[in-house]
Amino acid sequence: MWCIQVIDGIYRACMYDILDLYEEPYNPKRPIINFDEKPKQLLGEKRRPIPMKPGRPEKYDYEYVRNGTSNIFVAVEIKAGRRVTQVTKRRTRKDFALFVKMLVDEDYPDVELIRLIADNLNTHNEKSFYEAFSKDEAQRILSKIEFHYTPKHASWLNAAEIEINVMDIECTGRRIGDLGKLVREVAAWTKRRNDGKKKINWKFTSEKADKKLYKYYVP
Repeated sequence: MWCIQVIDGIYRACMYDILDLYEEPYNPKRPIINFDEKPKQLLGEKRRPIPMKPGRPEKYDYEYVRNGTSNIFVAVEIKAGRRVTQVTKRRTRKDFALFVKMLVDEDYPDVELIRLIADNLNTHNEKSFYEAFSKDEAQRILSKIEFHYTPKHASWLNAAEIEINVMDIECTGRRIGDLGKLVREVAAWTKRRNDGKKKINWKFTSEKADKKLYKYYVP
């Protein structure tokens, strides 16, 4: 559930931009890719869980051991049913730039342009690439990326949030005690989703947005 505030012209322009992208026909040469990231605490068991038995679920102790934190990058091409994930120790500008470079060079090397939908976090911009790479390399990567930003306080417009919610339900919304196990679990979940070509059917259009939100519009 999201909280409605006044919606000004800048908000609407960003919102329409994202919603218009979602309505475009699928174009594999100019893929629309939603990006987001999720922090994940690494929590180990203080006591060994009691295994599941017929008629009895597995039981966990309420106490746990903190083993640090990690981050999960998620990029999802909702119309193709394809996602790319990566577990990292941090989510710095360099980490973001390296992940996008991987998208450009390894996952989408033959496309004309990636339309990347992201939020306004201060690492999600061109500056990150110039800090991580040489000027020429940063420009090379950025020439294949077109950023589209959700409005402030409008993360609900980013379909990557839906994908992360699914990931939590099916994989990461439980205690995972170390980075290596998290990497393996996320990789297995990603492969399973990709093998099934799981898509997201986005139905909220600009027209529906105007009908639902018009009372909050301001000049």
